[in-house]
Amino acid sequence: MGQEIDTYRFTSKDFDLYRDRLRLETELLTRWFVDCSLSQRGPVAGFELEAWLIDKACHPAAINQKFLKKMGKPLVSPELAQFNIELNNEPRLLMGRALSELEHEVSGIWTQAAQVAEDLGAHLLTIGILPTLRECELSPRRMSPLKRYRALNEQVLRCRQGRPLRLGIVGRQRLRSEHSNVMMESATTSFQIHLQAPCERSHRLYNAAIAVSAPMVAAGANSPYLFDLDLWDETRIPLFEQSVEIGGFEGAAQGPLRRVSFGSGYVRESILECFEENLLHFPVLLPVHLDDPLERLSHLRLHNGTIWRWNRPLIGFDEDGTPHVRVEHRVLPGSPSIADSIANAALFYGLTEALCMEPAELMRGLPFAQAKDNFYQAARYGLSALVSWFDHDRVSIRQLLLAKLLPQARQGLGRLGIDTKDIDRYLGIIQGRLECEQNGCQWQRSFVARHGTDMGALTAAYLEHQRTGQPVHRWSI
Repeated sequence: MGQEIDTYRFTSKDFDLYRDRLRLETELLTRWFVDCSLSQRGPVAGFELEAWLIDKACHPAAINQKFLKKMGKPLVSPELAQFNIELNNEPRLLMGRALSELEHEVSGIWTQAAQVAEDLGAHLLTIGILPTLRECELSPRRMSPLKRYRALNEQVLRCRQGRPLRLGIVGRQRLRSEHSNVMMESATTSFQIHLQAPCERSHRLYNAAIAVSAPMVAAGANSPYLFDLDLWDETRIPLFEQSVEIGGFEGAAQGPLRRVSFGSGYVRESILECFEENLLHFPVLLPVHLDDPLERLSHLRLHNGTIWRWNRPLIGFDEDGTPHVRVEHRVLPGSPSIADSIANAALFYGLTEALCMEPAELMRGLPFAQAKDNFYQAARYGLSALVSWFDHDRVSIRQLLLAKLLPQARQGLGRLGIDTKDIDRYLGIIQGRLECEQNGCQWQRSFVARHGTDMGALTAAYLEHQRTGQPVHRWSI
């Protein structure tokens, strides 16, 4: 979904041609897997950090076109709404001082971007859901002026036969709403972690990413408020799932396979199974003709970009053109600080390496249905969630992280060859967060408990703390 398209008007012939090309590209990818033609490079780390542009009153500032023109960097790109942007980094091998080097790089891009925002009379903020956001601001008038977003909106509504998207979230309070466009998606900004893996290990790391989704979302939760209501610890999860609620073939908006979901299961033998599922079970959403060689898999990759698994397999290309596999871990919100973001990434990389086991072993120890239940419990209740984990029937996810998962993450990072100082620094941030029981979500709720439900004041205080660069467990109320 990151590439621009030429049109947003499609005919039945466009859909037929696209399906034919998608089938051919899936067959080619299958041959690459059989022939072991995919890259064995890795592990390689990368990120996508989505952020908000806000005005002096801490409300969304719809200026991303002006911002991007002034910023002028290819690693910074637009998002669905004119008040959101995305920052990226240059991928690098996950070894040695990679984590601190990534923090230095992302901090440098962030500092430049924040200054550009200031020059335009705005601020840059990374958080899951902006507390000051109002429903009226989720309007097509605030959509970034790109054809791919207009096409996405029209095709989602076409698949729903024009029925509005209904939002219903029951948390500490209850929210019910209705929208006639996909702009609700723009309320959910995230920190997406990429992990490129050698092809032969990619399916095990993909399954491990699914298994660790619950502890990751609990540790990093940062989205309690939406439209002044206190909902889930990570309200982004139900909000995003309902903002693009369409299913598989036969118009099954209420069917078993949703385009935004936790997925349908672990993969058994190859991550190729996900792309076969894409072909067989999900109708084409954006039937754009892309005049690229078959070997670029452009249609397959665009189709995959319209299926938002919380852990999404991706096909990309190394600098020498060799196709590679990577996993995009999408469960985390924008973090309170860059240091918190890198700490979350360190936890993810360490845990996936520690749990990189044969599929049958993982299925026995943590069945997919249990991993899925853990995930939604953690999204709703954060560090207070109770989950089932391998040899434990029911355990506090905070205690599980402290007693078992942090040591496993440390071992995993050690196996990757990460520098000991980096391991100590970033997992130390996670440990401090757990010991203080203060992630971004808890800080926001504690602020409201002390100062009242003034979302402008909450956002201003959050921004002030974020500018210090200190991790959230050190923030005062």
